[in-house]
Amino acid sequence: MSAYDYLIIGGGMVADAAARGIRELDKTSTIGILSADVDEPYARPALSKKLWVDPEFTWDQTPLGTSEATGAEITLGTLVTGIDREAKTVTTDGGETVTYGKLLLATGSKPVEIEVPESTRILFFRSASDYRRLRELSEDGAHAVVVGGGYIGTEIAAALAQNHVEVDLVFPDEVLGASTFPPSLAERFQDLFVEHGVGLVPGGRVEAVRAEVKAPFDETAELDADQGAGAGADAESGPNSPATSPDGVTVVFDNGAETEADFVVFGLGAKAVVDLAEDAGLVVDEGGVVVDELLRSVDPSIWAAGDIAVYPDPVLGQTRVEHVDNATEMGTAAGQSMAGATEPYSHTPYFYSMVFGTRWEAIGTIDPEFDVLVEALPESGESEESRVVYFRDESGAPVGVLLWDVGEDESLRDAARKVIDDGVTDAQELQTRIR
Repeated sequence: MSAYDYLIIGGGMVADAAARGIRELDKTSTIGILSADVDEPYARPALSKKLWVDPEFTWDQTPLGTSEATGAEITLGTLVTGIDREAKTVTTDGGETVTYGKLLLATGSKPVEIEVPESTRILFFRSASDYRRLRELSEDGAHAVVVGGGYIGTEIAAALAQNHVEVDLVFPDEVLGASTFPPSLAERFQDLFVEHGVGLVPGGRVEAVRAEVKAPFDETAELDADQGAGAGADAESGPNSPATSPDGVTVVFDNGAETEADFVVFGLGAKAVVDLAEDAGLVVDEGGVVVDELLRSVDPSIWAAGDIAVYPDPVLGQTRVEHVDNATEMGTAAGQSMAGATEPYSHTPYFYSMVFGTRWEAIGTIDPEFDVLVEALPESGESEESRVVYFRDESGAPVGVLLWDVGEDESLRDAARKVIDDGVTDAQELQTRIR
C-alpha cells in the first residue's frame, strides 16, 4: 500500500501549483499525484492558443516539470474510484489502496458532450491527447466544422483557420460573441473571423453527427435566426445514426440541413468532475465542492481547488471559476493551506482569450444583459480599438470589467479588481479609473 503525507487527485495545472505551494512551506514531506491523464501536468491554454500560432513554441515547452520542481511522485493513467475518509485512503481503478495524510481534490472538468458515434474524426476538445489528434487531422486544405461559440469553439476555429484549414463555425447566437460582449464588440469579434475566411453558421444547432465520407460544405446549413432559436445541440442532442466509414463526417442540423466535412470539433463547455466528492459525502453545491476561505472542505483533511471548488471570493461572493488564473493561484494557495498556511484565499481571478492576435480579458461577471458602459483605452490599449467595458448592476456599480485588445498588463487587472471592489457608481469617475 502506497502512502503520502500529501496526496493530490488530478494531474492538471492545479496539481502542479499545489505541489509547488506545499514545497514553499514543507521541504521534506512526501507528495503523491494520481492522474487519470496520460500526460504529466502541462500548460493547458497552449492547446488552443500558442501551439497553433507561434512556430517557436513547441509541445516540449508545455510540460510544467512538476516532479523535477517538487519531488512529487506522479502516477499517470490512474483513475481514483473512491475515498474512505475515516481510513484516510483512496482506491484506484487498478485496485490499489493509497493512504494520505492530507488530500487535495483537483479533478478539474470534463467536456460537455452530445451523443455521437465512436470516431477519431469527432472530438470534444479538452486534453493534450485531443490536441495531438486534432493536429493529425489538420492537414492543409482539410475542412472542419467547429461547434460552439464560447472560448474553446472560437479559439479552435481561429487556430485551425490560421493553419490552412477550411473552417465553418456553428454557434447559437445571431452574432458571434453576443452572449459575452456588448453589440459593438460582438460585431467586431465576429468580423475577425469573417476577415480570416471562417464560414459562420449563426443560430446553428446540431442534431446528430454521422461518421462517413467527406464532401463539400452544404451552404443550406446557414440557418436563419428564427430557425435556430429552438432547443438543440449547442447544449442538447437528438438521436444519432452511426456509420462505419472513417473518411469524414456529416453534421446534421435540427432543421434537417447537413454539412459534410473531414472532421468536427465540439466546444460546448465543461462540467466539473465532482462524482468522487459526492460519493465521499462532501458538500457539493452550485456545481462544485464547497470549501471555506482556506479551501478546506467539510472534512478537515480534504481540500479542493480549481474548476471544482465553490469558494467565497471577496469580490464575486460564493463562486466557482474554470479559468487558468484561478487554477494556478488557487492551486498554490491550497498547497500552502495544506502545509499549514492560515491566510485566507482572496485572489479574484481574471480570464482571457485570444483569437487572430486580438486578446481580451475580464474580471467578475460579464453579461451584455447588464447595463454596459464602454470606454476607450487611449493610454494602455494595444490599438485604437482598445476598450474597457463596465458591466453594471441596478445600482450602477460594476460587477464585471472587460478589457478588449490589451496586452498582459497586471496593473490593468488590479485596476479592474479595485473598480469592482470599490463599487464605483459614478459614470464620469469610471471614465477615468482605467486608462
